[in-house]
Amino acid sequence: MTEFDPTFWRDRRVFVTGGTGLVGSWLVERLADLGADVVALVRDWVPGSRFVALGLDRRVTVVRGDARNQAVVERVLGEYEIDIVLHLAAQTIVGIANRNPLSTFETNIAGTWIMLEAARRSPTVKAVVLASSDKAYGSARQLPYVETTPLNGDHPYDVSKSCADLIAQSYAKTWNLPVAVTRCGNFFGGGDLNWNRIVPGTIRSILRGERPVIRSDGKYIRDYIYVEDAVDSYLHLAKALRTDPRLSGEAFNFSTGKPLSVIDVVNAICAGMKTDIEPLILNEASNEIREQHLDSTKAHEILKWRARFGVEEGLPRTIEWYRNHLSTHA
Repeated sequence: MTEFDPTFWRDRRVFVTGGTGLVGSWLVERLADLGADVVALVRDWVPGSRFVALGLDRRVTVVRGDARNQAVVERVLGEYEIDIVLHLAAQTIVGIANRNPLSTFETNIAGTWIMLEAARRSPTVKAVVLASSDKAYGSARQLPYVETTPLNGDHPYDVSKSCADLIAQSYAKTWNLPVAVTRCGNFFGGGDLNWNRIVPGTIRSILRGERPVIRSDGKYIRDYIYVEDAVDSYLHLAKALRTDPRLSGEAFNFSTGKPLSVIDVVNAICAGMKTDIEPLILNEASNEIREQHLDSTKAHEILKWRARFGVEEGLPRTIEWYRNHLSTHA
């Protein structure tokens, strides 16, 4: 993996949406450490978030607002003379998308075209990285997914990601907007407060002496990518796009290349926490893709990106974060 050149990020104006989310907080922290001039868009103030706990609001400029607000987005890009946009703001939970599709479509689809339209009209923006997802591919007969696999989302969350991905490509091809897309697997790491996700939910249950709950039958296959690897992927792509506009319109898969079943992940957490508590398998999951995983060859070859941690190294770090977090928020 190539090392980050600190001179590239030093004093560079970077706009991050979704900064209080799992990946967003780690991304904002890394950019601040690299000396970037970061502006973070924050919709909801989450007191328990990693963003707040680390005091990142004192290290970066915070703008309170919604990514769906065209006026707010255009004001930020203009007044702060933004050079690079990292657009992570999204409704990211599949179950919520199934229950509340309109808010998911508004945030994930409208939020995307509003950001891209604002960037198109901004003379200072030179690169936009859009966070898509492996869910954008929908269910494909051939695995692993490659970047040329058609985007065929079926269910609300998957469709929202397919649409946002295609909208980004249309802005690149129609108006030459320098935008590129990341497609990652399931993120995990310290700071994820969405307890219905398998990693934080399992860790919290075990720390409480409770049986971890698996909504599905435990056999769903996914890629799992540690949050620091995800941050590396965004920074690699942003720098590459900023220095080589020929990457505009391109999408990149990012994964460890080691897909796991849900029960594999739960068992790994139980082993790491030295417990023999048996999970409770509900087998209630619906409107979810059965099996998906990614081929990251393109990112390896063009961006020189590779996962540094993987599940084996990432899970112990994640478990330790939740031990500390939950002990101080009991």
